[in-house]
Amino acid sequence: MNVIFTCGGTAGHINPAISVANLLRSRRPDANILFVGAEDGMENKLVPKEGYRLETLRISNYQRKLTPKGIWHNMKTLKNIRGSLKKADRIIRDFQPDVIVGTGGYASFPMLKQGAKRGIPTAVHEANAMPGLTTRMAADAADRILVCFEESREYYKNPDRVQVVGMPVREEFIYTKRADARARLGLTDDRPLVVSAWGSLGAREMNKRIADFFKLECRDGNPWHHVHATGSYGWRWMPDYVKEQGVDLQAHPEIDMREYIFNMPDLMAAADLIITRAGASSLSEIQAAGTPCIIVPSPNVTDNHQEKNARVLERRGAAQVLLEPGLTAEALYAAAKALLEDPARSEAMRKALHDMAVVDSAERIYSIILELAK
Repeated sequence: MNVIFTCGGTAGHINPAISVANLLRSRRPDANILFVGAEDGMENKLVPKEGYRLETLRISNYQRKLTPKGIWHNMKTLKNIRGSLKKADRIIRDFQPDVIVGTGGYASFPMLKQGAKRGIPTAVHEANAMPGLTTRMAADAADRILVCFEESREYYKNPDRVQVVGMPVREEFIYTKRADARARLGLTDDRPLVVSAWGSLGAREMNKRIADFFKLECRDGNPWHHVHATGSYGWRWMPDYVKEQGVDLQAHPEIDMREYIFNMPDLMAAADLIITRAGASSLSEIQAAGTPCIIVPSPNVTDNHQEKNARVLERRGAAQVLLEPGLTAEALYAAAKALLEDPARSEAMRKALHDMAVVDSAERIYSIILELAK
């Protein structure tokens, strides 16, 4: 069996494909697996690291603002698409795939389009509650449309092709025990643990709110442990900014500020609250871990999809949603304090998250691949 996984751009598109590919490789060692992505995407690091062959396409996005610069960019994008479609044909001809699975990013469109045109079974996975541009373009011809939320079905013309499969996440998010995680983290007292992060790059304004959040924690005698990830950009300026706000982190060891969080499964399992964005991968990990959460969706994303993702959880009682415009550190701190001091609400949120979680997502997608390959 020959399977192409096509994805690109962000880890949220690439990691689900890698999870399913790993399962396919373990179950069907004779399967031939090829990844197809963009020339300049994160897949160039993540995919070879997992031992998979990667072909790349030259791809670029569309500019919605029709300024002279935007029009020139879109003309270049059209040229790249024509070249990528030709290369996609060559890849399909050489590899002879039985199935093509796209998990998002502009780089996945040429393979899905040319595969469907040639009659090869295709499946497109959409991580967000509302379909992005690539999914909208590919969905009509796809044999299966794979979504994370039942609420997403209404956005597609062919709901009979839609299957709810969730988002593949690492098993550690599902099975890590709270007591074990707290022991590994060295949390020896009963104070709650708060985790906050705004993504791998960081968000300047929200990082500033967290700096003020630190001040409020110190004022109240550090009522909880707090781990905050600044992101790569935030790490350049935030340590100095925190000092300027009068917070001496060395005098307050309960606050752990770092650039990245590499042991997120342990931190989520141990945490009493996570404060973060509404990216599809993050929300799937939160559901798997069942960690009570305050979600502040990024307002700087296409189609406001993060707020739409967050509202799905909010409607089921699985999250508290606060919008960034007008949000103060005091309001964020008050919301965190209220949730941490309400065990019944926290427990109800944990249950709602676990009820939403699709813990066998990779298994479901694997089964669909086998079905399409027939």
